[in-house]
Amino acid sequence: MVKMTRMFFLLFLDIFFINVSYVAAFLIRFEFNVSTPVFEAFFSVYLNHFLVIIAIKVIVLFFFGMYNSLWKYAGIEELLKTVAASFVSVAAVICYLVLIQEYLPRSIHIMTFVFDIFTIGGLRLSYRFFRGIKSNPMVTGIRRNVRKVMVVGAGDAGAVIIKELKNHGELNSVPVAVVDDDTSKLKKRIVGVPILGTRADIPHLSKKYKIDEIIIAIPSAKRKDIREIVQQCNKTNCKLKILPGLYELINEEVSISKLRDVDIEDLLGRESVQVDLDEISSYLNNKIVLITGGGGSIGSELCRQIAGFNPKKLIALDIYENSLFEIQNEIIGKYPDLDFTPVIASVRDGLRMKEIFEKYMPHVVFHAAAHKHVPLMELDPKEAVKNNIFGTSTLVDLSDDYGIEKFVLISTDKAVNPCNVMGATKRGAEMILQAKSKESKTQFSAVRFGNVLGSNGSVIPIFRQQIEAGGPVTVTHPDVTRYFMTIPEAVQLVIQAGAMAAGGEIFILDMGQPVKIIELAENIIKLSGFKPYEDIDIKIVGLRPGEKLFEELMLEEEGIRKTVHEKIYIGKPLKIDSKKLSQQIERLADMMDADDRQIKEYLQEIIPNYKLQNE
Repeated sequence: MVKMTRMFFLLFLDIFFINVSYVAAFLIRFEFNVSTPVFEAFFSVYLNHFLVIIAIKVIVLFFFGMYNSLWKYAGIEELLKTVAASFVSVAAVICYLVLIQEYLPRSIHIMTFVFDIFTIGGLRLSYRFFRGIKSNPMVTGIRRNVRKVMVVGAGDAGAVIIKELKNHGELNSVPVAVVDDDTSKLKKRIVGVPILGTRADIPHLSKKYKIDEIIIAIPSAKRKDIREIVQQCNKTNCKLKILPGLYELINEEVSISKLRDVDIEDLLGRESVQVDLDEISSYLNNKIVLITGGGGSIGSELCRQIAGFNPKKLIALDIYENSLFEIQNEIIGKYPDLDFTPVIASVRDGLRMKEIFEKYMPHVVFHAAAHKHVPLMELDPKEAVKNNIFGTSTLVDLSDDYGIEKFVLISTDKAVNPCNVMGATKRGAEMILQAKSKESKTQFSAVRFGNVLGSNGSVIPIFRQQIEAGGPVTVTHPDVTRYFMTIPEAVQLVIQAGAMAAGGEIFILDMGQPVKIIELAENIIKLSGFKPYEDIDIKIVGLRPGEKLFEELMLEEEGIRKTVHEKIYIGKPLKIDSKKLSQQIERLADMMDADDRQIKEYLQEIIPNYKLQNE
């Protein structure tokens, strides 16, 4: 009912202004001299046919959708539509007059065309203008609920965000300032909002204009720039929002709904790994793929990404049924036509593994099953040996026996000069793989990377749990640093490594600069809306057993060489006596009744780089 009333009111005003346009055109054309015979002759033509003229113009306006547009969002497109409708309506009137053999001066038609644009178009644009004023919280006086917003980025994305903030008064957010590093834009305006400085001015401007929220609207920005911008924003008490990067916005338009909170991944300071999809597809398409540890953080992401490469069959193997059940539901829901098979089993069970290889005959194996928690493995070194060394050895032997095409081991930077059992056993797994690759047709390779953000038991979820509990956030040492990457990045690297593998390589990612854990803790506290050391304290608790101050990505003797991928390197394969290693693993298996200290000492014999700590 309200819509119909608004439409009829708009129709009435259009009819009124159409007549006003003709009267004004006649008065101007004849210089307000209405008593001349010429004026009376031409004006009588208009009076005799004004109902038809009005009908023609209204019909044209209807045809151009001038009565069903959302004029509160009117802009350039609606203005162009008004011009087109006015031109066509005048042309239609001229055609009508020609048909009935009547005539009006050309100047009348030209002036009514111009007047129609200003009256009909102005009427609609003024609706948006007055509605914008009415809905603006600063005008309505709801000052205590208004959020003053600073937009970072004076480009197309920034302009869209500013327009949406202005059009949606219910958001109670008013853009008051823009910053951009392009100095040529300074002191100019974008959608009516002044560009007041660069990223370095964010703290000063936030204080000066009492900014409540900062929106980073630069989808094309590099991670390094985002990190630096966030560092400036963290010097303020403002809430942060960010528009996702271009790779996240593919085929999607920029809008307020796409804004999200700044996450820790935005602060890595390096670009995401990009993979060669064609190369990957060639070795996964229509193949049977087995993923061990398929329910874990890395394994489940492997399932998600590999499912998109059209494998013939995807097998996820895990000892923990709950996580496997979750990834099964997710994959089946997203890829209903995929042949996905969950398998409950342990890589430590050789007979069960042989049964699985015999039954499914996989072409490609991704080995992600492992014990990974450093302090726990220091307490139970035998379990680390059974899972990380014996389990890997079993899978490597079976892959060779059954002619697997490719085998990719997920390794860790903790395998480099290990000072803990977990790292030592993962280095042992690398050695097993490299030794076997010399005598096997299977292309064995390993992927070595640092900590994975958000993985089960990693530092980020722990910090967030501590923040939710009110703190303190615990950090082992003020100088401890770690390399970080996201779970999708890690998995992309693993899959890419499988494509590049020729046999025996250890692939290493260029992970940028290591991150100080204490700075990471401070950033997470800030991103959670608190002040470090004030709202949430940070407590130094000391290094845990087997923990390093910093991690390394390669052994000194490995060296490093580039690959065709700019962020992936290869560590040179080391000479490993496969016969001796096989004997050592058999000896280690016989020692499972020995005490933990003896196990660690013998691991040091197998892995010379292992620095056994005094307990």
